[in-house]
Amino acid sequence: MSEVTNDKLQNAFFKLRSNKLFELFVIGIIIFSALVIGVKTYELPEGLISVVAILDWTITIFFLVEIIIRFIGEPDKKRFFHHGWNVFDTLIVVMSLVPIEDSEMALIGRLIRIFRVLRMVSIIPELRMLLNSLLKALPQLGYVMLMMFIIFYIYAAVGSTFFASINPDLWGDIAVSLLTLFRVMTFEDWTDVMYETMEVYGFSWAYYLTFIFFTAFAFLNMVIGIVVSVMEEEHQQMAKEEAELAGEPTLKDIQAEIAELKQLLQSKTG
Repeated sequence: MSEVTNDKLQNAFFKLRSNKLFELFVIGIIIFSALVIGVKTYELPEGLISVVAILDWTITIFFLVEIIIRFIGEPDKKRFFHHGWNVFDTLIVVMSLVPIEDSEMALIGRLIRIFRVLRMVSIIPELRMLLNSLLKALPQLGYVMLMMFIIFYIYAAVGSTFFASINPDLWGDIAVSLLTLFRVMTFEDWTDVMYETMEVYGFSWAYYLTFIFFTAFAFLNMVIGIVVSVMEEEHQQMAKEEAELAGEPTLKDIQAEIAELKQLLQSKTG
């Protein structure tokens, strides 16, 4: 009897956690939580501070209940904490329950509540896909960033060698030169830097234009291309998983069925 009750409870909570209205309500609470965090940064009257504190604890309790609903509604509870986002959500909620507001760790308590906004990523599949795509692209991006750093370092060394006497604040050493080149790459008043050196070295414009071509155009486009490519792969993987959950035939299933039909036709003709 208890197993039947547990199954009914699990099915009810599974339907609840899968309900779009429930997901939208949770997203609304997360947004409201972000607004409450923003309100705390202002100077508030004593009465309003108490109201904000009550709202904050109400939101924390709601998140705790929501985690419990998701856990009970999980068909395979042993695998619930195998998902990184479930672990993240649980840690954030549990640590938010620790009463440290009036202690020396009050700053940590406020930071934990700020990170509750990141729960938006765990709730919305599209945001999870974006983050997963970025993480999967990091190995490929690492080589591009390494090459970009080499270009930065070479140009910084050249700039420090030739332009240090013109403006030591911008080209005094290689570290400062790297910061100046980052300013040039982001087009933050880079023409002022260029015209200053052109007064001494007339052809220094070639230094800046080639640097911008390599960094702002070539390498950044490589980064965008890698991220978009990985994002497309992640989108296809997510669509495949959704098709499997919905019981729809995947490409492999269709290919297997075609192979079986071919074998059947060959056996009949043979």
